[in-house]
Amino acid sequence: MFARPEWFKRRKYGGWGVYPATWQGWVYILVLLLPFAIFQILGTIDEQTKTYVTLGWVALVLFDIAPVVVTLRKDEREHKIEAIAERNAAWAMVLMLAIGIGYQAVTKGSFDIFLIITLFAGVAAKAISNIYLERRGI
Repeated sequence: MFARPEWFKRRKYGGWGVYPATWQGWVYILVLLLPFAIFQILGTIDEQTKTYVTLGWVALVLFDIAPVVVTLRKDEREHKIEAIAERNAAWAMVLMLAIGIGYQAVTKGSFDIFLIITLFAGVAAKAISNIYLERRGI
């Protein structure tokens, strides 16, 4: 829609996504955030409306920035580095989920079912990815 890939670089440190690389990228971020911040500060709007507008705003931003994230160019070395970083992040999250489940089981005698579902979703995603990639010969 509005964002251009040449305005951004891939975020290497501190999360996923992109960060502005040119003045146009910074203006884009400002144009996105300023009206949103003003809307949130307004005290005359009820919480339900704020929630719906916030969800809509987030959807719009994701819809606009997703093509930029997908089309950013990376060389083979960057692909490999990103793959290793993503793998390490995934393992750290799995470890913390497992620790959280164990902690809940010990302290409460029960655990949050969504944590279990999250772990199984990760296992399923890995299995499906492996099957798909093996069939493609990658």
